[in-house]
Amino acid sequence: MPAHDFRAPRLFVDAPLAQDTRVALDRDQSNYLGNVLRLAAGAEVLAFNGRDGEWQAAIEGRKRPDGLVILQQIRPQDRLADLSYVFAPLKHARLDYMVQKAIEMGAATLQPVLTRFTQASRVNTERMRANVVEAAEQCGILSIATVAEPLPLERYLSQRPADRLLIFCDEAAEVENPIQSLRDAREAAGQGIDVLIGPEGGFAEEERALLLRQPKTLRLALGPRIMRADTAAVAALALVQAVLGDWGPALTRP
Repeated sequence: MPAHDFRAPRLFVDAPLAQDTRVALDRDQSNYLGNVLRLAAGAEVLAFNGRDGEWQAAIEGRKRPDGLVILQQIRPQDRLADLSYVFAPLKHARLDYMVQKAIEMGAATLQPVLTRFTQASRVNTERMRANVVEAAEQCGILSIATVAEPLPLERYLSQRPADRLLIFCDEAAEVENPIQSLRDAREAAGQGIDVLIGPEGGFAEEERALLLRQPKTLRLALGPRIMRADTAAVAALALVQAVLGDWGPALTRP
């Protein structure tokens, strides 16, 4: 059996999943299956809830899809790498893009932080959660990442566990081989990894000084070019997953 059926529609449902159980669909899900995908009763979809794995399910309903009957498990539940993406929020569509790409790259937690030069001080976390679910549905992801409420950078740093590796992506850092720098930090990553991307205007000097005083901090340059924050997110997470994350030896969540 292939690892994932890319042709079958996938639906996140916030309900327990087990064989022969029935799950009610909300209005948006019913509209999506019936009016967007043009599926009727008896058609099969894949359902997941972030806890019980992925299940084959059949649509129920006379005039429109109004429920699912759960048939059999297709994939057992997995766990994401213990990887948090910490970022200064962007505005509207670029934030949507960044959230979706962070989920595709395997982030387990999304933590907005407010810095001096943050462009968007108001963050719609419900919209972020909707983007998390949509990205998981589209990309065959079983686990749903946690979306944390925004915190000022100083408060976030004071609250985070000191035994986690903080990868501080800094455009002002000396350009070195990022892969080798990450390999050298492998032992420090055993209790989890936080990847921090700043705002478009960069970090203020006092913020940079505060970050460099944190324990287990790796200051990382992403190359000789200055990237937009949403591009830097993809570049940084790709590097971390390839060297320290679940593209190589997995860092599973406790």
